Amino acid sequence: QVRLQESGPGLVKPSQTLSLTCAVSGDYDTTNYYSWNWIRQPPGKGLEWIGYINFLGGTLYNSSLGGRTSISRDTSNNQFSLRLSSVTPADTAVYYCAHYSDYKFHSWGQGTQVTVSS
Repeated sequence: QVRLQESGPGLVKPSQTLSLTCAVSGDYDTTNYYSWNWIRQPPGKGLEWIGYINFLGGTLYNSSLGGRTSISRDTSNNQFSLRLSSVTPADTAVYYCAHYSDYKFHSWGQGTQVTVSS
């Protein structure tokens, strides 16, 4: 089973870029479609999907984030990353990375709190 662990700064200043990394370990099926996803949960709100990078390196982002998102992968180091630019306090949330395959999210990281504040 794949295991995921998020890492990155817990505090980001407004207008700066939020950068998080998700370390991947364990086994997973590479013979069928899968993707590496970022999802967040603002305080008092539900989960919001941010975007993914799939097994071919293709990406798709939530358009509600206004083109501020970039997801990349580093296959040699078994990790993938999120960059969210021009952050505001509305981007304060717990950020999760997750593995998607077989039409569902199989594994999640434990989540990391990111606060946007000056």
